[in-house]
Amino acid sequence: MPDEATPVPSPELKAEIKKLIIETLKISDVKPEDIDDSASLFENNPVLQLDSVDALEIVMALQRTYGVHIDDQNIGRFIIKSVDSIAEFVAKEKAKASGK
Repeated sequence: MPDEATPVPSPELKAEIKKLIIETLKISDVKPEDIDDSASLFENNPVLQLDSVDALEIVMALQRTYGVHIDDQNIGRFIIKSVDSIAEFVAKEKAKASGK
């Protein structure tokens, strides 16, 4: 549950994350605007047909790109559930790193 200190992810960050997912997974037939921010990236997604290997690749790309760490697999499942959840996590971690 977000509180007042939780940073709101920018539309630019969400667009970056969509591009990162598409590039990381080498998906050629999906554009960033085709991906719904709040839709699950895995369950019943008509646009993306992702699996657990894709999840691992996404986590590694997020760690490389944003310098965030997702050490707990169970927490990772919630973080990479949707573009919104990824963006919220990245924004929160960036704010923590910058001391806000």
